[in-house]
Amino acid sequence: MYSFNGLDMGLGNLSRLSNAVTRSISAENFTGEKGKGGMATEGTGAGCARDLGIGWKVSPSVEIEPGATFEMANIQGMGAIQHIWLTCFPTTWRSLIVRMYWDDEEQPSVEAPVGDLFCNGWQERCNVNSLPVAVNPAGGMNSYWQMPFRKAARLTVENTSGEKAVLYYQIDYTLTDVPEDAAYFHAQWRRSSPVPYKDVHTILDGVKGKGHYVGVYLAWQVNNTGWWGEGEIKFYMDGDRDFPTICGTGTEDYFGGAWNWEQPQGEYGTYSTPYLGMHQVIKPDGLYRSQQRFGMYRWHVMDPIRFESELKITIQDLGWRSGGRYLPQQSDIASTVFWYQSEPHASFPALPGNDEREVI
Repeated sequence: MYSFNGLDMGLGNLSRLSNAVTRSISAENFTGEKGKGGMATEGTGAGCARDLGIGWKVSPSVEIEPGATFEMANIQGMGAIQHIWLTCFPTTWRSLIVRMYWDDEEQPSVEAPVGDLFCNGWQERCNVNSLPVAVNPAGGMNSYWQMPFRKAARLTVENTSGEKAVLYYQIDYTLTDVPEDAAYFHAQWRRSSPVPYKDVHTILDGVKGKGHYVGVYLAWQVNNTGWWGEGEIKFYMDGDRDFPTICGTGTEDYFGGAWNWEQPQGEYGTYSTPYLGMHQVIKPDGLYRSQQRFGMYRWHVMDPIRFESELKITIQDLGWRSGGRYLPQQSDIASTVFWYQSEPHASFPALPGNDEREVI
């Protein structure tokens, strides 16, 4: 009866009726079935609800044992995930690994630590005020990336640590028709710790297929003094080899800032806007915390970078040295990159182990 499929939502189409079906998965309704929420008789809140009984927040979260993988969602049919909310303790943000699989694929299209996936890679809570990712006090992580699927969607969280983890989560999705030209959501995590001398950090490589890059989050630790952000980001597309098609002018420039992000009082100016931000600065504390650390994001929502067959992205790690010369640095850079593409996708590099992901 209604032609609108309920996707690509905004204020301009919010009044339109649709045959799309809204569902939600959480620890209070593991399957998202209609009329099956709040029926738990056991769960992490059972003790608190012992005087009230069923329906009174009996199962608000799940516990994930060390080494176990928890299936957050297993959705059958055609539709799209429209919102994800979750929270967990910051100490788990690099050891809880989120993976997403579309249409019964065996290799994940999304694989990243939970903190980095929500622009909080340093295990210290930091708010984010952007359109696709919002992080609110105190560690409420929200994703509004649209994630379409045609047959099925499966989301898991692996606890790679030696301690039990507690996860609160909710996945809001719609079952509806997905346009033929809708690509699949992808995200991948990489780290250079440190970046090899006179080398670059590779944000993404080996992508095969047609798609578009939509953004990146960087968790960047500087291991030297002085201004550190002269490096250029480079996009090698569709046959580029020695030289890229798109080349940035500097790190702070790419993330929408200028002139070292320096305020008149001699401090870094942080910001978090709908499409770009340098939202986190962690300063040395004079005791155990010795290096400066930064968090930055850039979302190409209005200006996606489209590729026909392949994509590689790198960023230089560049500061200043004596005599007005560039300094090739050896920073600790972890990147989480986001893109859409047609399937099948190329296999991801093996995710580094706990020690290689640890914040140190």
